[in-house]
Amino acid sequence: MKAVILAGGSGTRLFPLSRKKYPKQFLKIGDKKSLFQKTIERSLLAVNLEDLIIITNKDYQFHIKNQLSELFNDLTNQPFNIILEPTGRNTAPAIALAAKFALEKLKASEDEVLFISPSDHIISPIEKFAEYMRKAEKIAKEGYIVTFGIRPTKPETGYGYIESANINIDDSISVYKVRQFHEKPDLETAKEYLAKGNYYWNSGMFAFSIKTIFEELKKHAPEIYEKVENRTFNEVLESFESMPDISIDYAVMEKTEKAVVLPLDITWSDVGSWDAFYEVMEKDENRNVKVGNVVDIDTKDSLILSNKRVVSTIGIEDLMIVETDDVLLIAKKGEGQKVREVVKKLKENKDFKHLTEFHTTVYRPWGSYTELEKGDRYRIKRITVKPGEALSLQLHYHRSEHWVVVKGTAKVILEDDSGNLKEIFVHENESIFVPKTRKHRLINPGKIPLELIEVQVGEYVEEDDIVRFEDRYFRE
Repeated sequence: MKAVILAGGSGTRLFPLSRKKYPKQFLKIGDKKSLFQKTIERSLLAVNLEDLIIITNKDYQFHIKNQLSELFNDLTNQPFNIILEPTGRNTAPAIALAAKFALEKLKASEDEVLFISPSDHIISPIEKFAEYMRKAEKIAKEGYIVTFGIRPTKPETGYGYIESANINIDDSISVYKVRQFHEKPDLETAKEYLAKGNYYWNSGMFAFSIKTIFEELKKHAPEIYEKVENRTFNEVLESFESMPDISIDYAVMEKTEKAVVLPLDITWSDVGSWDAFYEVMEKDENRNVKVGNVVDIDTKDSLILSNKRVVSTIGIEDLMIVETDDVLLIAKKGEGQKVREVVKKLKENKDFKHLTEFHTTVYRPWGSYTELEKGDRYRIKRITVKPGEALSLQLHYHRSEHWVVVKGTAKVILEDDSGNLKEIFVHENESIFVPKTRKHRLINPGKIPLELIEVQVGEYVEEDDIVRFEDRYFRE
């Protein structure tokens, strides 16, 4: 069995922590490991490392590699299979691409089972979940498409539902034919589903053989199948942008006659809203979820997340408070789904649009930078460069830069008055000035992270004032 981890989503329902360039699957909220890292770990309870396939978009490739390096110290000797989508095309094209990769690159047979999982779910206990994965593999080998249904614990309106036909297709495993898939219901309908007992939350996880999914794509989504049939993986990748933007649910699951549901009796959440996050987190004696520096008095049934500042609350109830460096979200519990509307409004405002894409800390393949302050004609950043990494050889037309090393040693390549590139070492508590229009490069030659403060001054201090000449990460 191969495990396909879908890690390209850019969900915004956990804004302001989740943003387009750093979505929720990479967040570590009150935990040392991200949702993506936990997805990898539980998948490895049922498959080998070389049988993992991670599919993401090119913007997230360095997040993926950084977080994998935290789980596995040496990535050079690890057989990671990472597919970079040229553009987002939803789950059906992504799964077709992963199936082609498994056939060609991993030499899988058409009878090999693919387990499909999003990378942003909370699941426990993971050992029990691994048992369900093995059960799904057994059923999928018989030609079925297995969908993982979560036995509902309440009338939830935030999930789609799977209606089973109560026809068990296996004597040794409780797995049922699917009668119908249902969209997210209103509260009264959700109560009816719960009372009937044969409705399950749609987890978005599946298992099927490569042969079966290709047969069903050919039958129900020929516009995808024709891009895959008789083509190499690289050819499929080149034609990926021309595939329709459609989920596997709409493309196949709602039409196939091979769908069965495997009910899961576990704790599960897709963390699709701050309300859902509150439900799965540990609470104090007043049913509060508190993460970070929180001081509360007479506070009940609330979610309070602080980043750097101390958040104090007095006499509040049923509120959700999420604090970041640049955004403060305050919402009534039960209104978490409306965070999407906040993000939409911000996107429509040119002064606030950047808040939906970037945090004050922005991650790059070489490390990260944090914006400390920005004003008219100046910008101040804290830059961290990982050991052995380097920024591109570049210049700026509209700004000069002053670098002060706080930790480590910087190797600076700087163009002199004659146009020659000179190599300069800058140590802790030393600084260097980089004039406008001079080629320059920052390198960390050491064994520890390099930290420095950068002060930019000029008539234009935005990120697009950059001309790259050499870049080891092949950025334009």
